[in-house]
Amino acid sequence: MEVRIGVQNVSREISLETDMSADAVAKAVSDAMAGATLDLVDSKGRRIVVPSNAVGYVDIGEETKNRVGFGA
Repeated sequence: MEVRIGVQNVSREISLETDMSADAVAKAVSDAMAGATLDLVDSKGRRIVVPSNAVGYVDIGEETKNRVGFGA
């Protein structure tokens, strides 16, 4: 699933692909809004940590569907 994070006072957003479910990402975001840091791991194992006071928005895409065709 694709997750895009907007950071305050930064013109570019952080975009990542993750194997986490939409519910797990939403829980991580809500925990971050309670005072912790937003801590996510992408599908390649890289860790993204954003301070909770810098998060502008989080766009949680739909879960990855089975692809069909040459790119599958």
